[in-house]
Amino acid sequence: MIELLTWMPALVLPGAALIQLVKLWKTHDPGGVSVLSWLMFGVANIGAYFLFAETGGGYLDIRTILAFLLTSVLNFWVVWTVLKYRIKPDEKNESKKDE
Repeated sequence: MIELLTWMPALVLPGAALIQLVKLWKTHDPGGVSVLSWLMFGVANIGAYFLFAETGGGYLDIRTILAFLLTSVLNFWVVWTVLKYRIKPDEKNESKKDE
């Protein structure tokens, strides 16, 4: 049972970020997405990775890498995507506004 529970963060944490990314890709609407929160989640996951690895989790444990490093990469990807859509609006929306 413990083995199964240790896989939960490795699947749930990246899954949550992936859900946000898919929503952003489909809608091209960054409204309601906090860049600062996702940035802080990414930094916190890097810190959690090193903390967990140093306290006996191991740097090369696949669960640790998935739960913290992959999640951190996805969190930074959310930040990049939001900034991309905020800085350069979707061309489709721009052409509709001009009409």
